[in-house]
Amino acid sequence: MCADQANLGAAVQALEAGGADMLHFDVMDGDFVPNFTFGPQIISGLRPLTRLPFDTHLMVRHPERYIDMFVDAGSDILTVHPEATDHLQRALTLIRRAGAKAGVALNPATPLSAIKHVLDVVDVVVLMTVNPGFAGQAFVPAVLPKIRALSRLVRRHRLPIQIAVDGNIGPKTIPLCLEAGAEILVCGTSSIFLPNADITETTRRLKGSLAV
Repeated sequence: MCADQANLGAAVQALEAGGADMLHFDVMDGDFVPNFTFGPQIISGLRPLTRLPFDTHLMVRHPERYIDMFVDAGSDILTVHPEATDHLQRALTLIRRAGAKAGVALNPATPLSAIKHVLDVVDVVVLMTVNPGFAGQAFVPAVLPKIRALSRLVRRHRLPIQIAVDGNIGPKTIPLCLEAGAEILVCGTSSIFLPNADITETTRRLKGSLAV
């Protein structure tokens, strides 16, 4: 979503050259969130350009309708929202059956209890640190206790679940999220796609800072 939409292929290659671990795609339908992005055709068109995993975030109503088409397009991880489907457990199970990892995303005001009964079919939990829909929003610090609580839950029950954070993830917020227990950082305009910056260089610099 944060890349130059007219040059997505170049952005993919620049991110890979900079050391990105995966590529995150924000799919929005203009209903669940007040914005539109793209469909599976974009993902299938970019898939031959890289071997990096494709992490596709479905911010759409009734995501179960689109699981097969996004997996067929090349998505390795599909993430859905509990508020967007009447049957969250079914949607997550369908994602796994289609051959992808199953992710579930929680908006800032959505409690962890919303996913308590589906953790056995979840591979990744994405904690939104902004309200989804647009880049450049302010980080919601009230999510940090939720990250800590989820991290304790995962460790206590030894769950094979990774914790991701998404929304204004940059130099000021990354240390806070890592300290709270985040493992996957979804980075955009706050750290990678900076004005007039070289994407490969900003990615490489960010990865270098995390290795220290």
